[in-house]
Amino acid sequence: MGTQKPNLPKGTRDFGPEKMVKRNFIFDAIKGTFQKFGFQPLETPAIENLSVLTGKYGDEGDQLLFKILNSGDFLSKTSPEDLESGSRTLLPKISEKGMKYDLTVPFARYVVMNQHNITFPFKRYQIQPVWRADRPQKGRYREFYQCDADVIGTDSLICESEIILMIKEVFGKLGIQKYDIKINNRKILGAIANYIGVPGKISDFCVAIDKLDKIGLEGVLKELEKRSFPKESLKKLGPIINFSGSNEEKISFLGKLISEEQEGISEIKQIFGFLQSFGTDAEHVDFDPTLARGLSYYTGTIFEVKVKDVSIGSVSGGGRYDDLTGIFGLPGVSGVGFSFGVDRIYDVMEELDLFPKDNLISTKVLIANFGADSEKHALTTLKKLRDTEIKSEIYPDAVKLKKQLNYADKKAIPFVIMIGEDEIKNGSFTLKDMQKGQQERLDLEALLNKLKD
Repeated sequence: MGTQKPNLPKGTRDFGPEKMVKRNFIFDAIKGTFQKFGFQPLETPAIENLSVLTGKYGDEGDQLLFKILNSGDFLSKTSPEDLESGSRTLLPKISEKGMKYDLTVPFARYVVMNQHNITFPFKRYQIQPVWRADRPQKGRYREFYQCDADVIGTDSLICESEIILMIKEVFGKLGIQKYDIKINNRKILGAIANYIGVPGKISDFCVAIDKLDKIGLEGVLKELEKRSFPKESLKKLGPIINFSGSNEEKISFLGKLISEEQEGISEIKQIFGFLQSFGTDAEHVDFDPTLARGLSYYTGTIFEVKVKDVSIGSVSGGGRYDDLTGIFGLPGVSGVGFSFGVDRIYDVMEELDLFPKDNLISTKVLIANFGADSEKHALTTLKKLRDTEIKSEIYPDAVKLKKQLNYADKKAIPFVIMIGEDEIKNGSFTLKDMQKGQQERLDLEALLNKLKD
């Protein structure tokens, strides 16, 4: 065997230290916010039984599930006829498990399996990778992290308004200032479908209108025509899609049009009311009656968050579902949840140059190595630095000082401590500030105080 050139599967990435420090900055902001709002952590396995995953994400989703071949001789239970009958017949015989496609369905499974030990309403957050056999492209990967927070076991719209607060808080911590939290309600979409005279075609309607951003009104109307929507219906739809105005104007315009079915409208009004009670304004919150979100399990409020002035699509989204756990035999449990797309937020922050420079330092101080005599002092000092919670390391080899300083430079370590013969005699330390290029002599106490700040 010759040497093999190392490579990665398409749509996956390595995250080196520089990237990880930035990613952790995002994760910490999200985690801290989730915890502050009373959410508890949960993890589920990377693999689930296909019976748990199949049929939960629509036909398109089923195609995008990564299936895992049964271990051992995976063809042992198949016959030549199975092969001829095609993949649908063959699949259940060669694969029982798949990689998880999102965090919501495994969460529903967990809730049903543990329903007797969980305190409802159950507020959980989950930050884990998921896998989709999608065509890789910019901003779309086959393995990526999701950060979900859900509240299950309550109908209260306080939960929806808190989701808006959490999104605002996370973006505040990350320094993202220009963004829209688009909000709509599935019931409003249902009412619009009724108003234009296609009550039975709500899911076709949602799938098409979900593409409005990508293909525009003309494209959506063409797609609906393909799905045999009558011409009169499409005529009635145009003015709704084209209507623009403030949140209040949109709510009142729609309220008049769909006068029969007010439930969705009144829920939207309530959420805006709760935001007022929280003492926060509706800045960044945009009621958008054309927001559809493709996933079929949403039944109430739906969210989507877009950052302005960047080339990246939505960075967060979610909604309310009346019966997420019903598929696993626990009907009638309502919940609401949303998720942050960390990879996309990362790309947004790179594009807008928002990562704080000083937060990304891993080591604060490097102790230079001047050989055996100074090493003993260096190691004692290193322990004292670490006992004071100062991120510190020693250069492991006694090489030329230039090489050691170069190492500190490349790793963006701001300070270097030098302990030579003189310093050992006087019990002092020379501290070099790498950015300013200045050096000063300090005793231990002064050294620790300076590095602590």
